[in-house]
Amino acid sequence: MKTRFVLPILLLLAGTSSALAQDVRYNFDQTANFAAFKTYKWVAIKGATTLSDLVDRQIKTAVDAELATKGLTKTDSDTADLYIGYQAAVGQEKEYTSFDTGWGYGPGYRGGWYGGGGGMTTGTTSTIYVGQLALDMYASSPKTLVWRGNASKTIDTEAKPEKQQKNLQKAVAKMLKNYPPKVKK
Repeated sequence: MKTRFVLPILLLLAGTSSALAQDVRYNFDQTANFAAFKTYKWVAIKGATTLSDLVDRQIKTAVDAELATKGLTKTDSDTADLYIGYQAAVGQEKEYTSFDTGWGYGPGYRGGWYGGGGGMTTGTTSTIYVGQLALDMYASSPKTLVWRGNASKTIDTEAKPEKQQKNLQKAVAKMLKNYPPKVKK
């Protein structure tokens, strides 16, 4: 069962489809003092799907690189200002495509009815994979959720590993674009 999730999670957010861009959302605690957060520690989220070691490292490396640009320092100490964890999933959606192959009866010029041979409508279905990555940040004291980001994107199952990593990095950068959040006063 775990091997079934390795490939789709590895392809997480790796789609190259131009039709659907990455969808990114975030929410945060408006009372939290984000200026006080300087260090973070990775933690496992209870109940989250366990990923392969390779995918886990890829996600953490992408997040670590982006958080470093935000002035946060990774630590293994339990006294870190933030505890950070992630959850990843892949869902499936069905896409239906239909097309008409002929002429049919219908209104014509000046209200007359014109007809031709019988028309035929055919259709196809395909499965679209959608990857999601949720990133949670908890204040170490009093251990409350202060920020949550979520990115989702269609997945191209035939993308090369370089493209997959590039898309993961873009998703993480887009997700953390507004971190630390600006609180309007």
